[in-house]
Amino acid sequence: MPLTPLDIHNKEFSRGFRGYDEDEVNEFLDQVIKDYEMLIREKKQLEEKVAELTEKLNYFANIEETLNKSILVAQEAAEEVKRNAQKEAKLIIKEAEKNAERIISDALAKSRKIALEIEELKRQSKVFRARFRMLVEAQLDMINSRDWDELMEYEAPDLEEGAREPLSQP
Repeated sequence: MPLTPLDIHNKEFSRGFRGYDEDEVNEFLDQVIKDYEMLIREKKQLEEKVAELTEKLNYFANIEETLNKSILVAQEAAEEVKRNAQKEAKLIIKEAEKNAERIISDALAKSRKIALEIEELKRQSKVFRARFRMLVEAQLDMINSRDWDELMEYEAPDLEEGAREPLSQP
């Protein structure tokens, strides 16, 4: 067990003939006691400081461990979000491709339908033009025919006022 300042203070030396000077020894012992007390106080302060720093170190070690766990959880969450975003992006792209194919298919079908309608309208236009041409030609033939000239030379008979008979055809 280490010596205490009190042990040093209470230490009695045996006296011998022509021994050490008692005042000098007591003065030296007083100086040793003071220094020893100071060292014990410093040691106690250092032990308290070591305990305090150890406590802080443990606190910061716990914080570090918690932060590391939080970082791992955040990284895992970020990876999960990234995976989910990629899955969602793939689904959106797949849906967009299906919609694009449907739109293209619908557009092609409408294009074919319009092309068929245009062909039908062209055919109807040709038929109409042919019939109209035939009608116009028939009318021209009638105008150019002799019957027309005879009709133009025909004179209406004089009828009494108010009573006209319809023209009869010859």
